[in-house]
Order: sequence, then C-alpha cells, then structure tokens
Amino acid sequence: METTQQQRSADQRRRELLEAADRVVLRDGPQASMNAIAAEAGITKPILYRHFGDKGGLYRALAKRHTDALLRALQVAVDADVDRRERVAGTLDTYLAAIEARPQVYRFLMHPAEDSQPSEAGFDVGRHSAPLLRRLGEELGKVIAERVDLGPSGDLVARVWGHGIVGMMHAAGDWWLGERPCSRAELVESLTDLLCGRLFAAQDRVGGPGF
Repeated sequence: METTQQQRSADQRRRELLEAADRVVLRDGPQASMNAIAAEAGITKPILYRHFGDKGGLYRALAKRHTDALLRALQVAVDADVDRRERVAGTLDTYLAAIEARPQVYRFLMHPAEDSQPSEAGFDVGRHSAPLLRRLGEELGKVIAERVDLGPSGDLVARVWGHGIVGMMHAAGDWWLGERPCSRAELVESLTDLLCGRLFAAQDRVGGPGF
C-alpha cells in the first residue's frame, strides 16, 4: 500500500513538473531551458534531473504528452460521421489547428533553439523531432490499413501513405505557420485536393469502420 501511494505521489509530482515545463514552453518556445523550468516549478535543477534524467528525458516526456493529445484529437476527426473527403479535410484541419493554437509548443517540439549554443540556452530538439513524426506516421498508417482495402500489400501501402501524409502535413504546416500565405481553410482545401487519388478510389474494408 505504501509503495502504491509513493508511486501515485511520484506520478502526481511528475505531472506537476510537466505542467510547469508546458508553461515555460508556451512562453519561451525553443529557448525554454532547464533553469527556467526548475524556477517555474519552484525547485532546483538537480531535482528536475532526478525526475527526467536530462534535457532529452524531459523533452521526450513533453513530446509524448503533446503527441498523445494530438493523436486523441486526430482519432476524433477520423471517427467523425462524415464522407471520406470531409474526414480527410477534418483530420488535416485538426493537425493544423493544433499547431496554430500553440505555435510555441510546436516550435519547441520541432525546431532547435536559434541563436544559442548547444547548452543551457535551449534544448537540442532538432534531433528529437524525427521519432515524434515517425510515431504519427505509424499511427496514421494503422488507421488507413484498418479502414481501406488496398489489396494484398495493403498494410505496407498504408504505412507508406501514413508516413507520407504526416510528412506532407508537417512540411506544409511548418511553411504555412511561418509565412501565413493563405487561410487555414484554404490550405486544408488544397491539401485535401492533393490527396484525392487512389485513397479516394479504394473501397472500404468489408466489416471495417470505413474511411
């Protein structure tokens, strides 16, 4: 019983520290530092290290926290009771709305700190973004494989498409967030048009939830 309570206490403390880190990231973006996060949490940096090991450990914990939330939102979009084009558009829009709503978090997760040395000035996040994108790609590939009949090699094709679509969303979203050359709705419309190919010609899997 005591061990369980200690674990719950440790888990609660970890959540509190991640919330403090989120507040700093929302304020500082890629320039967020362990010193600033420790100060926000009202603890010393060694205590922060004790919970996460190092900056990479804290980054991975934050990345998982935000990726989990994004995947839940994308699942809702995929499960919407609409036709295929609207479902694709809704999924794209959910991703773009997420990065638009919290651009500093997006930049922290996807961009290394600029104009800083690889030290306490900022997190070395550039090398961490690929695993995050791979996770999104794999999850989207599973959704496509479960819902669309792509023939004998369908599982492989679905994985290729999953990673390809995530790469497209990331590249287009990154460009759009930086330049804002059009509205989000216009970008969604154009990207949806781009995806209107074999995916729209393929039949739903028999007995599956449909895509």
